[in-house]
Amino acid sequence: MKTKMTLLIAFLFLGLTSSFAQDNEACNNNLSLFTEAVKAKNCKEAYPYYQKAIQDCPKYNQSAIYKYGEDMFECFIDAATGEQKKKYINELVGLWELRMVNYASKSPRGKYASKIAELRYDNRALLGLTDEQIYNEFDAIYKSDLKNFSSPKGLYVYFKMMVNLYDAKKKTPQELFDKYDDVVEKLETEVRENSADLNKIVVKEEAGTPLTKRDGQYKRFYEQTLSALDKIAGSVDSELGDRANCENLIPLYKKDYEANKNNAQWLQRAMNNLYAKECKEDPMFVKIVKQKYSLEPNADTARYLYVITGEQKYLDETFRLETNPIKKAVLYYKQGNDYKAKGNYSQARNYYMKSVELNPSNRKPYLQIASMYANSAKDCGSDAFSQRAVYWLAAQEADKGGSSSAATSYRGYAPSKVDIFDKNMNGKVIKIGCWIQRSVTVPN
Repeated sequence: MKTKMTLLIAFLFLGLTSSFAQDNEACNNNLSLFTEAVKAKNCKEAYPYYQKAIQDCPKYNQSAIYKYGEDMFECFIDAATGEQKKKYINELVGLWELRMVNYASKSPRGKYASKIAELRYDNRALLGLTDEQIYNEFDAIYKSDLKNFSSPKGLYVYFKMMVNLYDAKKKTPQELFDKYDDVVEKLETEVRENSADLNKIVVKEEAGTPLTKRDGQYKRFYEQTLSALDKIAGSVDSELGDRANCENLIPLYKKDYEANKNNAQWLQRAMNNLYAKECKEDPMFVKIVKQKYSLEPNADTARYLYVITGEQKYLDETFRLETNPIKKAVLYYKQGNDYKAKGNYSQARNYYMKSVELNPSNRKPYLQIASMYANSAKDCGSDAFSQRAVYWLAAQEADKGGSSSAATSYRGYAPSKVDIFDKNMNGKVIKIGCWIQRSVTVPN
């Protein structure tokens, strides 16, 4: 009897295994036909295979189903109009929602819900969506999964909708400024994280270690992401525009100061905004900075106190208090900008170079140094030739900064081949004086 029972269990197990294998084989064959059709841009041919895959095998090779399903629907959406386009949009939204359920480990809500909201925003007229509906979609993402809500476009649209609602008198000035601070802080977080990852590859590259194919791919990804974040940060500031100026900010902060004078975040945001909008001469700025310093001193507060008082101890404290290398690099860069604006180019260069040392993936300091060299050409050369030779130095810095257009422009002001020949300067080294104190070799 025991032997018969064992044989029966084995038979049933073999039957289930055989059935499972057949199901997997059917899923695999169908998925193969689907992916090949999408790759060949035969989206109509792919659609029936997709329907079968998503219905019968939603968890079989999920990465392929969702990746190629997304490609297929984007193909449909690009070509369709009217109600047909709306149908495909809704189906793609459904695919992403299903992905977040069935493939949750690789589909964070902050990323895929943002893709949904961006798609709906891009087609808001067709879908009949209001600014408030779009804003609420992004706001729900911000509140539920801020960590993975990192799309530069999504963050921009989120703030743009807030601006539209503010202009329509549906949001208060405080709500507008709070949301601006929220988005800017998130953008800064993304910049820091991507910069830190890119710096690891840049340091490896500058040390002469060959980059792997994977390194190269990640380097391009981080560079593109940082470029997008930089553009979006500028666009967010443009959207805010004159809605945040001294005339608007100071009365608001005066009104709310007593209720928030022990709120470190409110004080931090208030002084940041007042400084950014050139309100630093107003007594309210001084009052907020001193209160923040007494409550919770940090690098920003110390720096603002240096701006107010000019006392070196506060500048020293600025860089002592900041321990995050990317944040410290930003502070060095800002201080370099301050010195540059005052015409103290030597000090500005020192701070720009300190910024590069901490954040080598940020090439902006080199461009600032290049512009200072160019601005000093007439002052730092002993004769017309050496004055124009300064532009070679500027071009070298622009090359380091990754701007070939700026480098080409600077070289256009440098001595020509004819000038070099006439002066018999081929290959000679010219020492540039004044604050620059650098040497440049004349090209052969």
